[in-house]
Amino acid sequence: MLLFAACANTQGQEKNGFNVANALIPIDEIRSGGPPRDGIPAIDKPRFVSADAAEFLQASDRVLGITRNGVSKAYPVAILNWHEIVNDRIVNEPIVVTFCPLCGTGIAYLATTGDQVLDFGVSGLLYNSDMLLYDRQTQSLWSQIRRQAVSGPMQGTKLQPVAVMHTQWADWKQRYPSTRVLSTETGYRRDYTKSPYQGYEKTADLFFPVQARDDRYHPKESVLGIEVAGRFKAYPFVELEKSGGEVHDTFVGQAIVVKYDKQYRTAVAADGQGNALPGVIAFWFAWYAFHPDTEVYRAD
Repeated sequence: MLLFAACANTQGQEKNGFNVANALIPIDEIRSGGPPRDGIPAIDKPRFVSADAAEFLQASDRVLGITRNGVSKAYPVAILNWHEIVNDRIVNEPIVVTFCPLCGTGIAYLATTGDQVLDFGVSGLLYNSDMLLYDRQTQSLWSQIRRQAVSGPMQGTKLQPVAVMHTQWADWKQRYPSTRVLSTETGYRRDYTKSPYQGYEKTADLFFPVQARDDRYHPKESVLGIEVAGRFKAYPFVELEKSGGEVHDTFVGQAIVVKYDKQYRTAVAADGQGNALPGVIAFWFAWYAFHPDTEVYRAD
């Protein structure tokens, strides 16, 4: 009987083979998304093509765009839907690009902590319907939206975000015509013309439960979420549409300028000096699940 109890306790502290003992998030809220560890394969050796050679992209296709160290890159969401993680380098600077199709969140980070370079895989686990990635060096689990290791040797460590623009291909190509584009030659056989989440964005249904919900907006309403001095604010697109495309706001004593583009369904935030703020575009339900104390911008 004692041996059985010990085995049961050990199993309760593991999810998909990861040790989640003393995790920063409730263990019973860590859920299997279905696939096993690495069942959704990260892209570890990304190939890129020129903008003109990216004929597989349509003007309205969504991309995550990064410009850093004088180099611009676009990561098509149609590819990220199937892989969720790209381990990449921009001028020898390690970065990891992540996308959670269930939350609509595209976030990139510097893939370093101190002097250690990390590379990441898809754990197959979720928290608040959001992906938990893991680093292969320490087997720690990381919450994408929290930007933090929630279990394992790296627990509590945060990754530094890299500015990402979540927009349409036509918009990104116009801004950065010399951009490189993640190629469909990923080393895996996937039909990147089809989404495994077709229709998900339009329904109010969630595939997995979350800890907090709010019905002020459709669960899949897009919001731009920002963090200032440990506090959070959401700018719903439906509110930004009423505001003429540019909002001048003050949050935690800091001037905030939010620019919204209705045509390309994208928004970015900057401080009063024009410095970009690391915001994230997310579905409303996902932003609220992680930040139930969030402030919300309402148009006059």
